[in-house]
Parts: sequence; C-alpha cells; structure tokens
Amino acid sequence: MKQLGKLEKIEDLRSIWKHEAKDFTPWLAEEENLSMLSEAIGIDIVLEEQESNVGEFSVDVFASEESTGRKIIIENQLEDTNHDQLGKIITYASGKDAEVIIWIVKRARDEHKQAIEWLNNHTDDQCAFFLIEIELWRIGKSEPAVKFNIVERPNDWAKSMKKSSSLTQGGAQKLDFWQQFIEYNQANNGIYAKSRPTSDAWIGKSIKGIPATNVNLVITKDNCRIEAYINSGNQEKNKSIFDALITQKDAIEQEYGSSLTWQRLDDKVTCRIYEDRPLSYINEDDRQAIFQFFCDATNRMLASFGHQAKLFKK
Repeated sequence: MKQLGKLEKIEDLRSIWKHEAKDFTPWLAEEENLSMLSEAIGIDIVLEEQESNVGEFSVDVFASEESTGRKIIIENQLEDTNHDQLGKIITYASGKDAEVIIWIVKRARDEHKQAIEWLNNHTDDQCAFFLIEIELWRIGKSEPAVKFNIVERPNDWAKSMKKSSSLTQGGAQKLDFWQQFIEYNQANNGIYAKSRPTSDAWIGKSIKGIPATNVNLVITKDNCRIEAYINSGNQEKNKSIFDALITQKDAIEQEYGSSLTWQRLDDKVTCRIYEDRPLSYINEDDRQAIFQFFCDATNRMLASFGHQAKLFKK
C-alpha cells in the first residue's frame, strides 16, 4: 500500500513571516496571494498601495474591488484579535472611505467575532466586514500551504433584502439588468461571470499596468457605453495618464477595432476614452445586443489599452 503523508498544522505563523509589515504584508500584496484571498471571500481585489497613509498611521494594504471600484482596506495581525486593532480598522476605514474591510488574524476572539457580526448587521449593503483566520499547513517536509478561514462575513441575503426593499424603480431596473448580464457571462464564459450585480449605472475591470484606469461599462436610458475611465483623484495625474495614452491613439484604436472618443475634461477630475451605442437597458429587446457589445468590447479594450502599460513602467 502506498504510504501517505501526514497533514500538519504550523502553529507559529512567525516561523514563516517574522514581521507583519516587512514580511507578511509584502507576501499578501503579491498578485497570486491576493488572488487566493479574492477566491476565499468572493471579491476581486486589486492592489492600490502597501502601507498606505492614514493621517499619522498606515493601513497594511489599500486596494479596490475590480468590478465596482469600492475601496478596500486589509489589516493584518499575526496574533489574536484585540480591542486596539479593532479600533484601528474602524479608523482606517473612515480615513480611506473604505466599504470593504478585511481583518486577517491568527485567532479571532469571541468578543471580536460578535463585534464584526454586529457591524455587518447594522451597516448598509455597500459595507462589508470580513474577519479571517489564516492557517499554515504542510505534509511532511513540503512547503507550507496557506488556508484562509472566514470567521465572519456579511449576511448577503439579509443585506440584499434590505437593499431591494429600499431601491427606487430605476435602481431595481439596473439591478435586474446587471443580474441578467452576469448570467449571460456565466453561460458564455465571459469576463464578468464572477461579478456581483449592483444597482449602480456601471461596473468595471481594472487595466493592469495603467495606474488609476478602469474599463467601465455604463448604462443610461438612452445608450450604453464602454470607456477607459481615468480617475486617480488628482487632476494633473489624470491628465498625464491621458496625455501618455493619446500618443498611442492610432495603435490603440487599430487594435480595438474602432474609433474612440477621447475626452479630457479640463473642469473635472476624470478623463475618459469611450465608444457608445444607442441601446437602452430599459428596453428588454436591446439587452442581448448590449450584452454582446459589452463582452466583446471589454476584451478588445482591455487588450488594446493593456498593451500600452509599457508607457507607465518606471
């Protein structure tokens, strides 16, 4: 009979990561490790900054949700939860205007489980608090493997019921549209198959390698639009990103397969590069055409702009 290995838990997390800020946070911020965390909690996490300033302090990881742009903070604690850290995550969430708060710990004490549960039950559907225990396992002398155990998470059913009961007619129509769009992606292996429906007028995907720029899908009563949307929060930075991209306008449009409208708004913070179609999400007969346009155009726009990431390498 073939010999089987014994699964062993590594109790001392600091035998692998000696220091939270110097060792664990850089490890977590690597794309493949953030992907593991994303898979565990069901949110596509895109890194914005490590050790991001909040006044005189700093949050371990500042990120965003790819499909909605919601801001995310991640605070790490390679020990048991405590009151001091709970207070810090609330402060950091406020300072970063975050809507997704992730607290990764060695062990969650009962009083802090209850605190996170209370926060999830008493905040609206835009806010999500996750309390996660991290474990390390190995078989024999193998490399350690990480496991994220979710201790507390939002009660999505309860929050969705709260949200649906308070939606305006327009919000309910948008929510229905995005639910159908995600189902279309699931049936056709589309890029939005794992996205969450929203009552907002847009969802999006970040463009890897281009700072502060997403590919957004936007719906209005009169048309639908796909856009490369630039919003760093700083007008001058937005303009510099836009100016760099417009030098490659011909190459981008040739690869995208269509001309685009390049819009730099001098009186506003954001810039956008877009294509629109006279199709309305309110019209059920238009929806399949919108779904096809959005899926096809997203793939082409992510590719055409993504190939210009070299412009932003330091």
